Amino acid sequence: MAPWSILIVLTGSALLAGRPAQTMGSPWWENYDTRESFLCRDNNKVVLERNDAQAALISGRSSTTLFREPSDLPGLRYGNDALRLILRGDELTLERLPQRVLCLRTDQV
Repeated sequence: MAPWSILIVLTGSALLAGRPAQTMGSPWWENYDTRESFLCRDNNKVVLERNDAQAALISGRSSTTLFREPSDLPGLRYGNDALRLILRGDELTLERLPQRVLCLRTDQV
């Protein structure tokens, strides 16, 4: 299985479909303080909306909700049963072990 296959299925729909799409946003009641854009392999864009308790990982029309994980390791960690993401500075790591995908922050949201 290719290392980028972590990006194929998260919640039953394609996270990165390889085609340009308008990125949706989270509902207003989720009250995310921060919205950041990241560029992953093959120029696929993901948006991370987050606050202290949870995050939404968005690509095109797909969104996955993750919850903050307490950790002494470096970076902010959010996860659910299928996926973990680690935010360290300008790097976002998407992890579904044993696979990992590294994404880099962009100025565009």
